[in-house]
Amino acid sequence: MSKLSEPLKALINASHAKSGYTPSSTGVQNALARFATDAAEKKVGLPAWVTLSTAVSATMNCPEAMTQIFHLANSTPTPTDPRTPVQNAELIREVGLKCISFNGIPRSINTLNAFRASLPADVGAGLSTTPTRELTTANLEIRKKDGLALWDSVYIGFERKLLAKLAQSHPDLPVHILNGHYSNLLSNPRDASPPAGAKVGRVLTSLVAIACLRTQSGVGPQVVSHIFGLRKAYDNGDARAEGEDPVEGGAWLASEDGNTWILESVDRLVSVIGGGEGTTFAPGIRPKL
Repeated sequence: MSKLSEPLKALINASHAKSGYTPSSTGVQNALARFATDAAEKKVGLPAWVTLSTAVSATMNCPEAMTQIFHLANSTPTPTDPRTPVQNAELIREVGLKCISFNGIPRSINTLNAFRASLPADVGAGLSTTPTRELTTANLEIRKKDGLALWDSVYIGFERKLLAKLAQSHPDLPVHILNGHYSNLLSNPRDASPPAGAKVGRVLTSLVAIACLRTQSGVGPQVVSHIFGLRKAYDNGDARAEGEDPVEGGAWLASEDGNTWILESVDRLVSVIGGGEGTTFAPGIRPKL
């Protein structure tokens, strides 16, 4: 195989292309601590604020912030729902995985790999190594059914109309969204048990979507859709369905005030992680003229 020339490697790694991770800082750690404190004051539990901040960090390509979230979660008292460091790491990993549906694969690969490498040895040794989303002839139809059910839950009232509109754009667009994402990533497999602490259910999945999309920028219609999706989880009872874990503060997050708090909190984290320059997701390349 031919080698890359030095000029080509230099171009790939040029500073304006932002080819590496987004670095964290003490300012980010302080912002995360303020976010956690604010969440506690509003009676928003650890799984919700960890989910939101992790999704922002993954979208910003900042695994160091994910590690800071991990340590912050371990130092945060949760008397009503005590969690171990391994459970907190599993939650962060699961959020990072579900970010694929909104951010694409590369940033989840980057951040999950670096996050795993940053963990204490005993925590890393305690993480699950068993996949839960393998497709088989036995589970394929139930996975597809669960994916469609999640889609309907998020978009109820417009669910079939939206699928038809997507199909006009490309006939395989709804097929891929449903089967590649809602069925086998965003919905939790019924035929496999997630590791302890790792379950990201209906409400937390909506929080992943909102945080990723808001952090990206440029996708306002999708932010609107998933804010409504969060509200519908409570309006239609899906947040309390069999198999769903209650999310402390979830009903408030689905309110007008809660929606506003989510967006403003995400914006503040993006600003600090981005060093005041905003998101790194789409407008990251700023060539020098």
